[in-house]
Amino acid sequence: MKVAALQMVSTPDVDQNLATARRLIAQAAQAGAELVALPEYFCLMGLRDGDKLQIAEDPAEDLAGDALSSASTPIQTALAQAAREHGVWVIGGTLPLRSPKADRVYNTLMVYGPQGQTVARYDKIHLFCFDDGERRYDEAATLTPGDTPVAFSLTDRAGQAWRVGLGICYDLRFPELFRRLTREAPCDLIVLPAAFTYTTGQAHWELLLRTRAVENLCHVLAPAQGGTHASGRRTFGHSIAIDPWGQVLAVQGEGEGVVLATLDRERQATLRAQLPALDHRLLG
Repeated sequence: MKVAALQMVSTPDVDQNLATARRLIAQAAQAGAELVALPEYFCLMGLRDGDKLQIAEDPAEDLAGDALSSASTPIQTALAQAAREHGVWVIGGTLPLRSPKADRVYNTLMVYGPQGQTVARYDKIHLFCFDDGERRYDEAATLTPGDTPVAFSLTDRAGQAWRVGLGICYDLRFPELFRRLTREAPCDLIVLPAAFTYTTGQAHWELLLRTRAVENLCHVLAPAQGGTHASGRRTFGHSIAIDPWGQVLAVQGEGEGVVLATLDRERQATLRAQLPALDHRLLG
């Protein structure tokens, strides 16, 4: 199955970001991708953390029909329409959905099937906090954490079934999340949209992603924000696709782009047979 990680340098303008996302989805679909994934906060990289509260949407459970007004859910509707228009699976990076707390939102990843139907929702569980004396981030100031690991299944155009586990950015540092995702059945692919800071990305981004691939013997696809944003924040980029042996299939440094890779189920099955580490787990 061919997949695409879409790298963006999102702005404070939602309409501009949605236009960019639609263009990149179209580009990936034209290149043969069956599944495309957008980065964390593809819809908005604001000037202040609180900006996301102003564009928060209520969750729309099903956008496949015509009953829902796109005026109330423009971001979710744009994703569903792009999936339907191009006949691809769209993993909608993240967008802010309202939470029960008026001054908080969920950082939510939405998945849409090729008919534009809502397939899965994952709310980011682990909230990032970093302070090195020069830069400080505290997602708990504006976010409500999720509490449920999420995976979904899809069938590709060749008739192969894939189990896809979901994570978001800082979740990458918590291997127990991905072990939880394999309790029911091993994941064939982990998709992890991110907006890693340049500082932490330089040190740990590829290292941690390759580790998650190796320890779970699965493919990893990680679309990222990659560049300097209007707020002055610099994100690391390096959107990447990795095979179950930890080998990098494709990567892009910084700047907008489409990272394409073909996932190989036969190679994955061979590796799992040669090294049945998932069958040898004794803890967790």
